[in-house]
Amino acid sequence: MEIQIRDRATKQIAECVERLVRSRTGGRIRDLRVEVTSGEIILSGRTTTYYDKQLATHAALAALEDLSLTNEIEVC
Repeated sequence: MEIQIRDRATKQIAECVERLVRSRTGGRIRDLRVEVTSGEIILSGRTTTYYDKQLATHAALAALEDLSLTNEIEVC
């Protein structure tokens, strides 16, 4: 039971972060992917400006509790 609850919570965190990032960046992060691992959230995808990458970071940080953030979004 604990594994299912943890998986559900992990999925909810990922979905929440994804919604916030899409909302705050206006959907300008292409191929956005949010991974939640033990103690860390990893953002990946592509965008055309560093500003959008920064917006994604701030959006994800707003949803974090006790997790660290790694932003691997590429600017190209």
